[in-house]
Amino acid sequence: MKVSFRLNGAAREVEAPPLSRLLDVLRERLGLTGTKEGCGEGECGSCTILLDGEPVNACLVVIGQCQDRVITTVEGLGPAENPMQAAFIREGGAQCGICTPGMLMSAEALFLTNTEPSEGEIREAIAGNICRCTGYQRIVEAIRQAVRGKTEET
Repeated sequence: MKVSFRLNGAAREVEAPPLSRLLDVLRERLGLTGTKEGCGEGECGSCTILLDGEPVNACLVVIGQCQDRVITTVEGLGPAENPMQAAFIREGGAQCGICTPGMLMSAEALFLTNTEPSEGEIREAIAGNICRCTGYQRIVEAIRQAVRGKTEET
């Protein structure tokens, strides 16, 4: 089945069985390895991407559901100088790296709808993402710093 969609701002078309997981299509057919597989069951959030601006687990979405949709992966956030990515590095929010892409995507989804989130709103936005390294405080602080930076830019 051919599926057409927008991926990180560009029109794309991919040939794949309609029940192929979006995660596998992104990584294996399109070479976008930033999206990580953690549990494969939608429990850990490592594979979080934005589908039409909403955070979803790519391991639970099949490519047949993506016709004419807008998909954003961590690669779509831009270069490493992206304020959110830079804050994760600066604040120690990125350690082993497995959860980081999903955390970044959940944080980006939050910022798209709330330019001044409270700490509670940040914690709620990343609640579906499991991190076994940081204890979350550094991640929350990184998101707060990035939001401050993005707000000051506008």
